[in-house]
Amino acid sequence: MAGTNSERELLVEGPAIILAYPQLGENIGMVARAMANFGLAELRLVNPRDGWPSEKARSAASRADHVIDSAKLYGSVEEAIADLNFVYATTARDRDGYKPVRSPIVAARTLRQRFQGGEKTGILFGRERTGLTNEEVALADEIVTFPVNPAFASLNLAQAVLLMSYEWLKTGMESEDQTSFQAIEQRPATKEHLQGLFEHVEEALDARNYFRSADKKPKLVENLRAVLTRPSFTESEIQVLRGVISSLDRFTRENPRGSGAPGDHSRGEHNRKARDKGDSE
Repeated sequence: MAGTNSERELLVEGPAIILAYPQLGENIGMVARAMANFGLAELRLVNPRDGWPSEKARSAASRADHVIDSAKLYGSVEEAIADLNFVYATTARDRDGYKPVRSPIVAARTLRQRFQGGEKTGILFGRERTGLTNEEVALADEIVTFPVNPAFASLNLAQAVLLMSYEWLKTGMESEDQTSFQAIEQRPATKEHLQGLFEHVEEALDARNYFRSADKKPKLVENLRAVLTRPSFTESEIQVLRGVISSLDRFTRENPRGSGAPGDHSRGEHNRKARDKGDSE
């Protein structure tokens, strides 16, 4: 699928994602996909309603098979977190109690620090419809909640996992400006490239009687060059434009395959090829 690359490093680290009593296989699959997007791989399922394994989950995971295949089943939340040193419980509701409430950014930084210190950590998510019970929240060390619209605070399960997974990955980046890939570096066009483009366009338009009035031609040419110099063209962009113009020279609506006799523009095209050393031809 788009966006996957088997030749690049697959990130598989970080806190366990624990789903307490998930209902739909499709939601589990979308959680697995969100985890894989941001380098998490350990999925723990507490008594999923529709059973496990689930073909619906695998289909919705969109090839996050490494997450689906390694998912572990547990009979209770207590069992699912028993071997962990530190656990966050996610909730969008006010809770009575004395547990610290953290933002996703702070929670992710804390998880990263503990992970680097060798601790086993986890993030606990509740049911799609009702979330976590107070008793389940009480099993966690701290609460993490999302800054959402207070009048519409409902997130679906995959969205909640996605947000926390994203914050987790960011804590491992060298800077907030870092991205997974960069645009291919392009060489800026030289004035020689631009001059060749101007002459090419002007010649093609002249051959088609675009400059009908001789006294207005200088101004039209001036305006045309002003338009073409406004962007900062790269060499490859100039080549694309020259290729378009050459195609218009070769092929017409009457002869879309260019199979007719050479027209009046053949000589001009030959001259351009010689002048520009085959640029964009």
